[in-house]
Amino acid sequence: MFRRAIVRLTMTYTAVQLVLFAAFAVGIYIFVTGTFDFDAAESDGAGALNAAEQGFANLRTALIVLYAALLVLIPAASYGMARAALAPLQKSYELQQRFVDGASHEMRSPLSVIQGELELALLSTRTPTEYEQAMQNALSAVDGLTRLTNDLLLLSRGAGTELDHTFELVDVNDLVRHDIAARAVNQADAARLTTDIGEEAVVFGSPALLARALGNIIDNALKFTPDTENGTVSVATRANNGTCTITVRDTGIGMRDEEIKHAFERLWRSDQARSHPGHGLGLGVVRQIVQAHAGRISLTSRVGLGTTVTLTLPLRS
Repeated sequence: MFRRAIVRLTMTYTAVQLVLFAAFAVGIYIFVTGTFDFDAAESDGAGALNAAEQGFANLRTALIVLYAALLVLIPAASYGMARAALAPLQKSYELQQRFVDGASHEMRSPLSVIQGELELALLSTRTPTEYEQAMQNALSAVDGLTRLTNDLLLLSRGAGTELDHTFELVDVNDLVRHDIAARAVNQADAARLTTDIGEEAVVFGSPALLARALGNIIDNALKFTPDTENGTVSVATRANNGTCTITVRDTGIGMRDEEIKHAFERLWRSDQARSHPGHGLGLGVVRQIVQAHAGRISLTSRVGLGTTVTLTLPLRS
């Protein structure tokens, strides 16, 4: 599709430029010959008139040669212009296509789980406990599918003014406390989590979205941090110079430089991450939420040493 568009655009650019240069060349020739004083040349003798005619001939030859050269150069230049003009559109189309393909693939897994559990439950008569287990498995898959769908909708809508009506004053420290408290029911997670709450930090934003962004980062940190004595995830908040920072630091498997470059891409997952549950949308959603709040996100990591994610948001009094 883009090849045909490039060819058509190249032909259009070429035709327009050749017509313009032809009109320019003809205009120059008409102007030179039209303004030349033939009477003065005749009064100077036949030699002067012949010299003028020879000059006009040289001008015609030069314009023809130049136009012939342009017949070769302009198509090449037009092709480059067409590629440059369509490059952003082509990149956007390829990203969208990759996003749709990836989303379709990710949705297929929970749907397969739901279908398998229901078919297995209906295959033969089972005990109430087995039916309950099948429904719990299907419900868990539905919950994952719902989160995936919500993430896809958020990413597709972008960070725009439609979110503004949900904004209010939010205490960042309370967000951290609530998230950590909610994880206390899982003893393995609670044992690895530590907090360092700083001074009061209030921002203007959506409590639900900010809680989701923080939750996604902590989920990632816990997911890729081994459940061992040395495995820790620390969450710290700081307020300074009109901004608030939330830093989540883990001692997990870490990331290579090449993986860091793709960390915020939609549906991208590293080879190490594919062995863990997830859809590759966590950090992409976080970045979009942070951008919607006029903030920024940064990530540093070293293989085998862990990863640090920092959210920076503007403070509100």
